[in-house]
Amino acid sequence: MCCCCCGDGDCRPLGWLLGLPFALVAVLISIVGAVIWIIGLPISCICPCCLCVTLVLEAAVELIKAPFHVMVWFTSKIPC
Repeated sequence: MCCCCCGDGDCRPLGWLLGLPFALVAVLISIVGAVIWIIGLPISCICPCCLCVTLVLEAAVELIKAPFHVMVWFTSKIPC
């Protein structure tokens, strides 16, 4: 078993290698998402009635998950 297997058993090392630079950019984006989340979490605890802060926190969590989404997308698009 290799490290680039998707959940369905298809191993696509070429897709993993081609997606790596984009995943590194996504890591930078996820760091921005983590900073937004760290700043926004205390604000949402202080004033839980602010819906906009909650929406920003949900977007920040999606930014944090970006590298995983990028790698899964790339490995699914490139055949072996």
